[in-house]
Amino acid sequence: MSLPFSDPTFRIYPEPIDHFDRLPDSVLLLVFNKIGDVKALGRCCVVSRRFHSLVPQVDNVVVRVDCVISDDDTSSTSSSADKSRNPASSGPFSSIVRLLFSGILKPLQTFGQFLGPKRVMLSSNSGSSSSSLAVGSEDDGDMDQSVVTHHSPTQVLKNFNEIRFLRIELPSGELGIDDGVLLKWRADFGSTLDNCVILGAASVVNNGPAKNNNSIDNVSDGLCVNSNGVNGALADDNGSIPESFYTNGGLKLRVVWTISSLIAASARHFLLQPIIAEHKTLDSLVLTDVDGQGVLCMNREQLEELRVKPLSASSASKRTLVPALNMRLWYAPHLELPDGTLLKGATLVAIRPSEQSVAKKEASGGSWVSTAFEEPYGTAAKMLVKRRTYCLEMNSF
Repeated sequence: MSLPFSDPTFRIYPEPIDHFDRLPDSVLLLVFNKIGDVKALGRCCVVSRRFHSLVPQVDNVVVRVDCVISDDDTSSTSSSADKSRNPASSGPFSSIVRLLFSGILKPLQTFGQFLGPKRVMLSSNSGSSSSSLAVGSEDDGDMDQSVVTHHSPTQVLKNFNEIRFLRIELPSGELGIDDGVLLKWRADFGSTLDNCVILGAASVVNNGPAKNNNSIDNVSDGLCVNSNGVNGALADDNGSIPESFYTNGGLKLRVVWTISSLIAASARHFLLQPIIAEHKTLDSLVLTDVDGQGVLCMNREQLEELRVKPLSASSASKRTLVPALNMRLWYAPHLELPDGTLLKGATLVAIRPSEQSVAKKEASGGSWVSTAFEEPYGTAAKMLVKRRTYCLEMNSF
């Protein structure tokens, strides 16, 4: 019998080398941080023991929420799913094997649990007292096909130990608006609202690149009105709000936009409490939606403030109490952007708490309004702030 080294086949085809094993952990973590998505990281987690041990060290994570549902629905659905599950097959290894071969998600306490098909559901009111975020999926086909299990972002993230940058995406914006209407907001929170910027327009028309842009003017006086009406005569010069704005429901519509955006932002902020409390390493947290309607941001100082100083919850629903506010409003009947986009009834609202400290005002700087939105709407904000400024006030709610 010939020895192994004398076999020509053995010499031509040596034992294969796994080049991944030659990469240091630091390089693999760089790759995982570029991936970010929780479900993709779940797939990586079940590839090998090494990947399984490295994934929890990822510091840049993106969670795409599948649905916003009732807390009661979550608990009842999860309970029924637990009863229908065979105890003998509930171990991580057997469930992962079933996951790989069937593609069906099972509610496991491993990262592999977030790989299955999704069912998108939305509650009728995200600001209600019973709404919560969840990742939903159908149970195994040999059981009840209609059973859907849900996992909150808190459950999804519990196995990550060193998250620094967290982005959570909702399946859609909370505010139901008509087609063609523009409504965007960005809010910064600590233990309560720090600032909020809202951009709206009654309609958006795309006309192609504009040749000349005469929409920018340098009018910027301090004429103020209160939330109940006008507190002074309005001039007819460029930059002023026309009288029809008050008589045709334009002002009322903007107030509705403002209140709705603040309620949506405060509801999102309330839902983030358990995540912020659990993950002390967070440097940045962003909660947005696929539609790009609203963005809630918190930096490291704001996150720490919430941990030290608990938020004040609204008595009416599960959302953060909105403090008394000072608001500045800019309006343009027609605003043409450099790319040719025409905003009709363009409105920009900048909001801050009435009793905000000087230190916080200085920390946010003077560009927080004009830099709140991505292009082309960042340009729209910069154009609007050069128009006449109107001041409003709103009580806590």
